[in-house]
Amino acid sequence: MRTILKLFLVLFLFFSSSRAQAQQDTLDSIQELKAVIVYADRLLKPFSKTQTTQVLSDSVIKRNVSSLTQLLSFSSPLYFKENGLGMVSSPSFRGTSAQQTAVVWNGININSQFNGQTDFNTINTRNFDNITIRHGGGSVLYGTGAIGGTVHLNDVIAFNTPFKNSLYAGIGSFNTQDISYNSKYASDRLSVGFALAYTHSDNDYKYEFRNRERTNLNGQFYNVSFSTKLGYKINNKHKLHYYNYVFNGERHFSLILPTEAPTKYNDFNTRQLLEWEARYGKFLSVLRAAYLTERYKYFGNIESDNFTFGEANTVVGNYQLNYNWDNSSKLVGVIDVNHTEGKGSSIDKTSRTISSFSLLFNQQLKLFYYEASLRKEITNAYESPLLFSLGLKRQFGSWYALSLNGSRNFRIPTFNDLYWQGSGNLDLNPEKAYQVEISNTFLYKHLEFSITGFYNDIKDMIRWVPNSSGVWRPINTEEVMTYGLESQLTYKLQKGAHQLVFNTNYAYTVSEDKTTEKQLIYVPYHKGSGGMRYAYKKVSAYWQTSYVGEVFTQSDNNPNRIVEAYWLHNLGVELKTFKALTIGIRIQNIFNNNYQSVANRYMPGINTNFYLNYKF
Repeated sequence: MRTILKLFLVLFLFFSSSRAQAQQDTLDSIQELKAVIVYADRLLKPFSKTQTTQVLSDSVIKRNVSSLTQLLSFSSPLYFKENGLGMVSSPSFRGTSAQQTAVVWNGININSQFNGQTDFNTINTRNFDNITIRHGGGSVLYGTGAIGGTVHLNDVIAFNTPFKNSLYAGIGSFNTQDISYNSKYASDRLSVGFALAYTHSDNDYKYEFRNRERTNLNGQFYNVSFSTKLGYKINNKHKLHYYNYVFNGERHFSLILPTEAPTKYNDFNTRQLLEWEARYGKFLSVLRAAYLTERYKYFGNIESDNFTFGEANTVVGNYQLNYNWDNSSKLVGVIDVNHTEGKGSSIDKTSRTISSFSLLFNQQLKLFYYEASLRKEITNAYESPLLFSLGLKRQFGSWYALSLNGSRNFRIPTFNDLYWQGSGNLDLNPEKAYQVEISNTFLYKHLEFSITGFYNDIKDMIRWVPNSSGVWRPINTEEVMTYGLESQLTYKLQKGAHQLVFNTNYAYTVSEDKTTEKQLIYVPYHKGSGGMRYAYKKVSAYWQTSYVGEVFTQSDNNPNRIVEAYWLHNLGVELKTFKALTIGIRIQNIFNNNYQSVANRYMPGINTNFYLNYKF
């Protein structure tokens, strides 16, 4: 811990001392130039206009703890099955499984090659400029797993912007430490930025179990993450961009009973992306190369040096060619080659190569907009379906818009599904899903309200079941139907020095096994969240809330085997002092609810966090 703090202090002093000179040299020339913004994911915004998206800005991210799980729990309709605070966290988006929610880093799908999902407690939110939630199917754009929705971790490269730094430091209950440092500098031709984040917690909170107070044992964790982004403008037509992300973390998994053997899990993941952007008249050419690594070690008993492991290396080559007929229409062709090599304790060294070809088109015709896309993958590991997406949007005046979207999506078998020693099944088919949704958006002065109905039919669901010899193997077995409603409401008002922002969202979800006509386990019918922020001059206060309805823990929907509903509330107060220093306090679970997200995995009661955020 001392080493980490020293590193932050050195960085802080260095950039503080150099700031004045850098601004003196660059500010006069920069202020006359217009800022140029580059998004690594160039397909997200132009091809998501007929689906619901939520963008969580840097300010929203800073008012929450660094865990992506907690940020989205209070800001979106996603439901999380969390095995205790900071432990394994699995999302459910529109009633789908964790493997059917894709996490996308700068346009690249980063779900695990081994189990097909992302653990949302291994993502530190301090490293990203914004986080976007895209509702509904997205496999044409982002490939496997994008069935229920996608979560996007976005970095932004900006040219012609002044030197900016931000230091965030927080400390809270259970000896929780949350520290991050961000720095950005950009001239007309060069852009440099990096972010360093550290989170640690003893995680020894108290909870009540069967009328007895207990302590969360063996729950400590830490993680360190570092990200960089570089941009270089060769000339007016050619640019180079580089993005990098490194995550190292260790978690001791919480015990249900004190007699259990204590375990721990190590993660080490790296991601690198290099881009060459070239413009030729109406054409935009983007060549991308990425290298991703995934490493884990699981210690079944921390008293022993024995562990199981998995390693995967992925190389991605991607080429996008955009053609703009005019300001109202765009045609994009994408060629993508993805090669992965993996090995582990229960998987022999193996590899697979996936090639894909995509064609996307959109056009704005006065008040009518439409987009269409196709994707086909080629691999020797499975037979990939032809994927498509079609979206329509009609604007009726300034107050109402109607959107319709339909798509075919899929999820490929993972390395564990195909190659697990003694159990893998090479005959598996991808999971296939047909999705349709209709959305209504209303605007009136300071108020925006939307309501969306969705339906998803998922076939060939992959499940691990025992065969006649008692060996568990994956097979294509289930057909699942999910449908429901989502609504969002946002109200913003500013009068003089007074500012009020209110937002809320709610999801009603049915996720039913068509054979048994039962709700899937750990999928709530009701999930809602929201918040309100009021600011006056240098003082602001905010409230956050999240409601999760009861969930079944057995597939027969036994009413005696449920996790009960819970409703959480957080309160926070912030004060801006001299210059750009903000001091805040956040009180979480203010009513001290004794609740669990997973059966027998209790979460903490009331707890506090003190933090400061200094921008200079």
